Amino acid sequence: MTAASTTAPAAPPVPGERRQLPRTDLLLLAVSIAGISLSAPLISATAAPALAIAFWRNGMSVAVLGPYALWRHRAELRGIPRRALLLAVAAGVLLALHFALWMPSLRMTSVASATALVTTTPLWTILLMRAFGVRAPRLVWLGTGLAFAGVLVLTGVDLSVSPHALLGDGLALAAGAAAAGYMLLGAEVRRTVSTTAYTLVCYATCAVVLLAACLLTGVRLGGWSAGAWWQIFLLMVAAQLLGHSLSNRVVRTLGPSVTSTAILLETPGAALIAAVWLGQWPPAASYPAVGLILLGLVLVARAERR
Repeated sequence: MTAASTTAPAAPPVPGERRQLPRTDLLLLAVSIAGISLSAPLISATAAPALAIAFWRNGMSVAVLGPYALWRHRAELRGIPRRALLLAVAAGVLLALHFALWMPSLRMTSVASATALVTTTPLWTILLMRAFGVRAPRLVWLGTGLAFAGVLVLTGVDLSVSPHALLGDGLALAAGAAAAGYMLLGAEVRRTVSTTAYTLVCYATCAVVLLAACLLTGVRLGGWSAGAWWQIFLLMVAAQLLGHSLSNRVVRTLGPSVTSTAILLETPGAALIAAVWLGQWPPAASYPAVGLILLGLVLVARAERR
């Protein structure tokens, strides 16, 4: 993984001034979103329990990242300040909660619905930041209102499909809230800790929590076909190492609002892959709802760039 930059933090932006976003980090963010977009279709296609997939994608990531982190960042890992370490562990717990809620939702509702609802992360991010005293522009609240209107329409559509689909919507929405907490904690830790060190602590914590959940609920952790293992491995590389890890890399410079808002691009990407690969076309009535959600998130993104 790419180590964090050691340059001094940039000067605080002038209120009302449009800040220039680093092109390299924007490119890395684009790669991250492409990797994450593969996540939902892969999970839907993999013949293994959702909770077990969540554990293995994190456990494999730790196995890949661990040797490099211990080789290049051993001193940093030993010297992580107590507060940063606790926040990184808390972020790992929230990431585990995010996976534990969202991955089962993909088996209960459509990929398009689950992905659109989980990408409400920026809305939860804004609400959490407001709770800590950060005021958002009016355009942010307008975008938030439009996106939540889309959420209401989408859940109404899925209720007409089945109560099972509505439950999946609820899990995906809660997963988006958990991801917002994970994103904000990660942004705070990344002020003083490198991407590699933070990612190792976060993923290791997430893997331990998910393993405990699998053992407590009796979820089988193996015995699947070779094809299922290859799909889990691809999920780990694309969605975990490239997706989440690159998001952790750029959140320091782009900020939690821009980074989490970019995740909205996962919705059309995942829906297109699911349609072509799995033949999973969502109900026609859900398209306007998804459009409302995306429009709201675009407004949030425009406002948060200032």
